[in-house]
Amino acid sequence: MIDPAIRAHLSREPTIAPIVASHVLPDRSNHGGDVYFGLLRSIAYQQLSGKAAGTIFGRFLQLFPDEYPHPERLLEMDNDAIRAAGMSRGKTAYIKNVAQYWLDNRLVNADWAQWTDAEIIAKLTTIKGVGQWTVEMVLMFVLKRPDLLPLDDLVVKRNIIALFGIDDTELKGKKLNAEILRVTEPWRPYRSYGSRFMWALQGTKT
Repeated sequence: MIDPAIRAHLSREPTIAPIVASHVLPDRSNHGGDVYFGLLRSIAYQQLSGKAAGTIFGRFLQLFPDEYPHPERLLEMDNDAIRAAGMSRGKTAYIKNVAQYWLDNRLVNADWAQWTDAEIIAKLTTIKGVGQWTVEMVLMFVLKRPDLLPLDDLVVKRNIIALFGIDDTELKGKKLNAEILRVTEPWRPYRSYGSRFMWALQGTKT
């Protein structure tokens, strides 16, 4: 469930108001605010169905004594063991990149409140294998940042285009993104929740 004040704010924008009225957004785990764990999970889930990814990520966690991939232990883990759990060669490299970055930058137990959304995106997208969409998902669901609009998410983008009747045959690239930002401006400062309602329309995410 979302804060009634957020629902009321979004309902003031007439285009999304009927969707807000007819959909419920259930709670979703923030994994204790653990950004490191959230990144590893997001990488594991990339380009897979939720069920398949959940199975693979569960097997991966079982490789560790306490079912938590501490950076030091993850870096020591044999790549073949990780791949045997179902992780691809690329994802195995990417999760190890995250672990190395966490140690190099002393981010274990970091206070993420000290950084803005933009600063966190700039910081974490320097890790090979971690793109902006992945960081935005962590910001939205792990750190519960309220005002993300993930323009790289095809479901969010497509549903906003359809909802507002944007002509994407005329507008392309940066011009299209600028129009999406313009029409969703009334959703601020709760665009993360507006995006979740776009996923709710698709029935793929909450």
